[in-house]
Amino acid sequence: MISQEDKELHDYELVVIISPEVTDEAVDSVIGRISQFITEKGGSIAAIERWGRKRLAYPIKHFTEGNYVLARFKLKPKLSKELEASLQISEEVFRHLLTRLDG
Repeated sequence: MISQEDKELHDYELVVIISPEVTDEAVDSVIGRISQFITEKGGSIAAIERWGRKRLAYPIKHFTEGNYVLARFKLKPKLSKELEASLQISEEVFRHLLTRLDG
């Protein structure tokens, strides 16, 4: 039986730091893969903001800069773990932070 929790979409915010070695076209590709994951799993994207290249607070893999992207979207709660797992294995993504916005 499917629980009510699994049917509901929750609001999330995702900040991703992408390697500075990645070209702008490849950044678009990473954003496209994240967007595709969300929409194929029944979620919806509210906004994607490219913050551009910013200085990191501390070096990550010997880099001092990264391309920041913020995404706001709705997704089923149990799929958030799957999204994070796919971000962790991505070679272009240094760090990510997924935050659930609604209580």
